[in-house]
Amino acid sequence: MKTYQSWGRYPKFIPHKVIRPNWRDEITLPLPAEYLCYGLGRSYGDSCLNSTGTLIDTTELSKIIRFNPETGLLCCEAGLSIAEILKEYMPHGWFVPVTPGTKFITIGGAIANDIHGKNHHRAGNFGNHVSRFELLRSTGERFICSRSENPDLFSATIGGLGLTGMITWAEFQMKKISSPIIECENIKFGTIDEFLALSAVSDARFEYSVAWVDCASSGRKLGRGIFMQGNHKSSDNPSFKWQGNQIPFPFEAPDMMLTSLTVKAFNLLYYNKQVSKIQHTDVDFDPFFYPLDKIHNWNKMYGKRGFLQYQMVIPFESGSKVLFEILRKIADAREGSFLAVLKTFGNIQAAGMMSFPRPGITLALDFGFNGERTLKLLENLDAIVRECGGAVYPAKDARMSNESFKRYFPRYEEFSKYIDPNFSSDFWKRVTTSQKI
Repeated sequence: MKTYQSWGRYPKFIPHKVIRPNWRDEITLPLPAEYLCYGLGRSYGDSCLNSTGTLIDTTELSKIIRFNPETGLLCCEAGLSIAEILKEYMPHGWFVPVTPGTKFITIGGAIANDIHGKNHHRAGNFGNHVSRFELLRSTGERFICSRSENPDLFSATIGGLGLTGMITWAEFQMKKISSPIIECENIKFGTIDEFLALSAVSDARFEYSVAWVDCASSGRKLGRGIFMQGNHKSSDNPSFKWQGNQIPFPFEAPDMMLTSLTVKAFNLLYYNKQVSKIQHTDVDFDPFFYPLDKIHNWNKMYGKRGFLQYQMVIPFESGSKVLFEILRKIADAREGSFLAVLKTFGNIQAAGMMSFPRPGITLALDFGFNGERTLKLLENLDAIVRECGGAVYPAKDARMSNESFKRYFPRYEEFSKYIDPNFSSDFWKRVTTSQKI
């Protein structure tokens, strides 16, 4: 039996009701009811949960409607996954314009969360490449939304967390690539300032860039990491091999597997696995973009308690000082993360009024849930992010307050005008009813 939960497995809510439509033209939304679409459940917090209402499972709405092999314009149903798209079109030299760290997300989810990836400095968010989509409202009305037709609904729906209605299909621009192989250059760095200098140089030369940072070290080692940058390999005869098989993670890991000692040991080994300062290697697209997809249900590694992912962005002017303070608080709390991802966002204007990415430095971390201790640390990080004018990513949140949300997203009142009154989520209820800081 399919379970409906967030990827972080916290909080643990069960939907009141689930419907699973098969045909987009026959969808009806009986009232009174409270709806939310659910794709592949890769949102980390409660933005994909609707414990008191009805979830619309969109995964059967996964048909390709049309594709133009000359231009790369793809039109598909909202439940189609990036994995299915890549399997179909990468052998012909086409790739999605923007991808997050997993290919197991639906196109509807990509739009609702306005996803970003390693090429943000070049390509912006996924919504920047969407030309139009159909939005079904609870009244039964269907709106074609684009930059010229219903532009306000278009902007509100991109990054709108599924609250403006149900996306039934979408049209977006694919990207032509020379090869599925990435020519990758990995560079060790010792400080946050060194990371920022590498990013500034990398943006002009490399399409993709990201860094892993050791968040378990302290003292002079705090802020060290490995910077990764890459381009598609030039090839006259590119070969493509689908990496479809996953290694199962068959059990929920015991608590003893996730301690400050194991996190520190992992970070030490990961940093030292690269012996030289600079390493050049050719990497297949799958481990480059989706390193964790190889492990089925890798979220079970955090045990029954689940985990919280925390992704924030801070303005460039806050720079290394604020980022260093954040890393220091994490190290002092002994709540380090196995995988801490660091990147700079570019200045391409997002298409969505509630989109998370904005110019600055973004850091994403996974924290095993240790109750109040973990929540207190994240509240402390929130205070730093709020003070410098940053933001936290709703798609990965399970605990931000009402006041924090309003500070992070100053257009929330404008956005609220376009919410379908019969769509909601546990996230939205939380950030519109929680107590002040």
